[in-house]
Amino acid sequence: MIPELNRLFEEITGEKVQEITVFPSSGSNRKYFRLKSWHFTRIGVWGASPEENRAFVYLSAHLRKQGLPVPEVYEHTDDYMYYVQEDLGDTLLFDALEGGRKSGEFSRQECLFLQQTIRLLPVLQFKGAETLDFSRCYPRPEFDRRSVFWDLNYFKYCFLKATGIEFSEDKLEDDFDKLADTLLEEPFYTFMYRDFQARNVMLKEGTPFFIDFQGGRKGPLYYDVASFLWQAKANYPEMLRAALLDDYLEALQAFMPVDPEAFKKRLRYFVLFRSLQVLGAYGFRGYFEKKRHFLESVPFAISNLRNLLEEGFPEYPYLDKTLRDLCDRDENVGKKEERGLTVQVYSFSYRKGIPEDFSGNGGGFVFDCRAIHNPGKYEAYKCLTGLDEPVIRFLEEDGEVLRFMESVYALVDASVERYRQRGFTSLMVCFGCTGGQHRSVYCAQHLAEYVYRKWGVNVHLLHREREIEQQFKVLL
Repeated sequence: MIPELNRLFEEITGEKVQEITVFPSSGSNRKYFRLKSWHFTRIGVWGASPEENRAFVYLSAHLRKQGLPVPEVYEHTDDYMYYVQEDLGDTLLFDALEGGRKSGEFSRQECLFLQQTIRLLPVLQFKGAETLDFSRCYPRPEFDRRSVFWDLNYFKYCFLKATGIEFSEDKLEDDFDKLADTLLEEPFYTFMYRDFQARNVMLKEGTPFFIDFQGGRKGPLYYDVASFLWQAKANYPEMLRAALLDDYLEALQAFMPVDPEAFKKRLRYFVLFRSLQVLGAYGFRGYFEKKRHFLESVPFAISNLRNLLEEGFPEYPYLDKTLRDLCDRDENVGKKEERGLTVQVYSFSYRKGIPEDFSGNGGGFVFDCRAIHNPGKYEAYKCLTGLDEPVIRFLEEDGEVLRFMESVYALVDASVERYRQRGFTSLMVCFGCTGGQHRSVYCAQHLAEYVYRKWGVNVHLLHREREIEQQFKVLL
C-alpha cells in the first residue's frame, strides 16, 4: 500500500516522501500514515471498503464547500482504495480532555473546547445537508428502519447474548419495533454525522475539525447530540452535560425554533438507542474480535445506561426489564474473572499517553524504551513492528535492548515473586517508545513470554497502538 500512497503524495506535492509514520489502529478497517517530505506533510489512507472511501471523499469535498472544518482530500486512486488528505496534527479533542476525564473536574479550557464543538454541531447538521446528494452516502442514504434494526441487533447478538443473560427474543423484538417507531416518527432533513464524539474531533491551533464522518447520512438531530454528550468514556459530569446541551440548543435556534423541554424529552430515546449501539460495538470488538480493551469501556457505558434507567422506559416494558437485569446482574459486565496473579503487559506510544490501569490497583512499572537505538529511523523498518524478524534482528544485534531487558527482568521477577506470596491478583508493566511500533513492542512481547514461561502466571499482552492482543493462560 505504501507505493500507491507515495505516488499520490508525489503527484500532489512534487516531492518524494522522506519519512513515513504508521498511525495506531483504531476500531475501523482503515490504516493511516503520516507522509513527510522536506516541505510538506500529508495523511495517507488505505481503506478496505472502496464504497466507504468514496463516500468520505465526496462528503469531505461537499462539507468543505459549505465552509465546514473538515480535512481536505487532495487525491485518490481510481479504485478509491487509497487517498491522501490534509494533516490536522496530533491533538484529538478526547486527548485534550484527559485531565477532566480522569478527575471528573473539567478545566475552563477543556469546557471551552467542548462548547466550541457542540455549538458547531447545528451548523454541520444544517449547512451539511444543503445541496448534499444523500444517495452518495454509505451504507444507507438516510437513517431508516433498516439502519435502526442493524444497530439494535448489533446490541442483541454481539453484546446481550455474549453476556449470557437470558431473555425472550420475541418479546424483545416487540419492544424494538416500538422503539424504532419512536425514533422514526418525526421527519428529518438534516445531515447526521453518525459517530459524532470526542475521538472524531481534532484540534488544530485550538479550532475543532471533524474527521471520520464517512458513515454520515440524512438523519435526526438528536442522534449526534446523544453520541457526543453520552460518549461512554468521556465522563462528563451531569452539570457539564446539561450546560453543553443548553449551548447546543441556543446555537440550534439560528436554524429552527426550539422547545427545549420537548427536545430533551425526545432526546432520551436517542440516548437509549445510541447506548445500545455502543454496547453492541464493544461486544463485537471485545468478545468476537478479542480486543479486550474495548471491554474495558463497557462499565462506562453500563453506568450511562443505569443513569438513564432511573426514570425508566415504561413504554418498552420488556426492554426496560432486560436492561435493568443487565445493569443489576453485574456492575462489571465485560470484565472477566481471573484466578491468581495476572500480569498486564502493554506497549504504547508516549504521544498517546501512558495506558490506564483498569484493575484499580495503580502502580506497576513504566519503562521508557526511547534511549534504545530506533529502527524506525531507517526506511527498511518503517512499515514493520517489533514482532517482525528484521526488526528483532536489528535490535538484538545492536545489543542495547538486551542489556535493557536484563534490568527489566530482574525488577519484574522480584515483584512477581512477592505479589504471588502476598496473594495479589494484578501487576501492570508498560513499555513506551515514540510510536509504539518497534522498541516497545519488542520489549513487551519478550517480557510477556518470559514471565509466562518462568512464573507460570496468567499474562495479558496488549500492543495498544497496533491493536494486537494475546492471552497467556495458565491451565487449571
